[in-house]
Amino acid sequence: MRIRHLAYVSLMALTLAGCNDALDTASVDLSTVKNKVEQPLPSHILADMAKKAMDRNSPIMIRIFKEEGVMEILKANQSNRFEVIADYKICAWSGRLGPKVKEGDRQAPEGFYMLTPANLNPNSKYYLAINTGFPNRYDAANGRTGANLMIHGACSSSGCYSMTDQQVLEIYAFARDAFKGGQKAIQLEAFPFRMTAENMWKHRLSPNIDFWKMLKVGYDNFEVTKRPPEVEVCEKKYVFNQQASGPFNAGGKCPVMTTPPALQVALSTYDKQYQADYSLAMKKYDDMAWYDPTEAERKAVVAKQRKGHDLAYAPTGTALAAGKMMKVADLEAMMSNQSAQQVARGGTVLSPSTNPSTASIRVATTAPVAASQQPEAGPLVASNVPANVPIPTANPMNPGLNPLAYAPSPAVETAQTEAKKPPFWKFWAKSE
Repeated sequence: MRIRHLAYVSLMALTLAGCNDALDTASVDLSTVKNKVEQPLPSHILADMAKKAMDRNSPIMIRIFKEEGVMEILKANQSNRFEVIADYKICAWSGRLGPKVKEGDRQAPEGFYMLTPANLNPNSKYYLAINTGFPNRYDAANGRTGANLMIHGACSSSGCYSMTDQQVLEIYAFARDAFKGGQKAIQLEAFPFRMTAENMWKHRLSPNIDFWKMLKVGYDNFEVTKRPPEVEVCEKKYVFNQQASGPFNAGGKCPVMTTPPALQVALSTYDKQYQADYSLAMKKYDDMAWYDPTEAERKAVVAKQRKGHDLAYAPTGTALAAGKMMKVADLEAMMSNQSAQQVARGGTVLSPSTNPSTASIRVATTAPVAASQQPEAGPLVASNVPANVPIPTANPMNPGLNPLAYAPSPAVETAQTEAKKPPFWKFWAKSE
């Protein structure tokens, strides 16, 4: 793993010991905000946009990394590449790493969600809120239940991603401005952690590992292209950036699919580096694995931060501060003991048999299987694939090049509706 990344993780473990009700970029005195729905972004953010060749109303996407407790806002520049324009410490998220499966499990969602203007709630009792869109087509196809899973203020969570009021004021403004610019839907990508080779090795014993490998396909596609991937669902699985012979049915058989050639080449290059990094992680940690802390253990790390706030304020801290690397045998014994205690209390334990997206709790500790040989991967593109891989680009400021970018004018939109919609893979073609 690269030294720079290791340094970053170490820094995050120290600095993200919990949320802080003063965000790095959030400096607005809420008592001076007259209209929270129309509150403009701070001048320093607008200045950063100008430096990065980003239009104020250009498209955005959102990425969440639970383990670090980080939410990133990424914005399109004039090359239609998305880069981070702001990042926030998540004040509270409930449960542990892993997807939300059923109503009441206190899990915060993981997966790919599309946010439209209808997802914005300016009247939330938690200051401002954005509905994550859970359950999406994947969740519904897999029988997952739950509702009203939000990104909101107030720093209190029961399955949501809760920010401070200052933070959500900015996040809401980013979404509002993008929608005003014509963006039809904002992609929210919620991950358990940054899906690096080292992190995938550390978490290889989790019962969620197969689900995470599936999410990693979408993660890798973004890392290679720096654009939100096209997301579809078939056979109860996510698929990304695929040319298809027919329509997608979330619970039905996948159509014949292929990966655009230029994208496949870029992913293959990316995968070679990933495999090398994975081998290094195996040697570095050998018979070690990561212990994912409970919500109570995370809260204990940041207990002092509740002082001076009302009872509803409930920061949960970061899993990087509360978790640890352990010997595999010790970790398995600890998890077995926790499961026994949970059953004794009358609870249920999420296991491979109750979660359709997980496999065995123990997976092979050998080198990762090549993408083309992974079980049930089907037509998905490489599932284990650090980037900076150059690929052909086109000018995104041309309406219609990216469904997540600017919307065409009504006249253009009407003409495009009458004409056959160009397949998304045209994005990968070189401009003549």
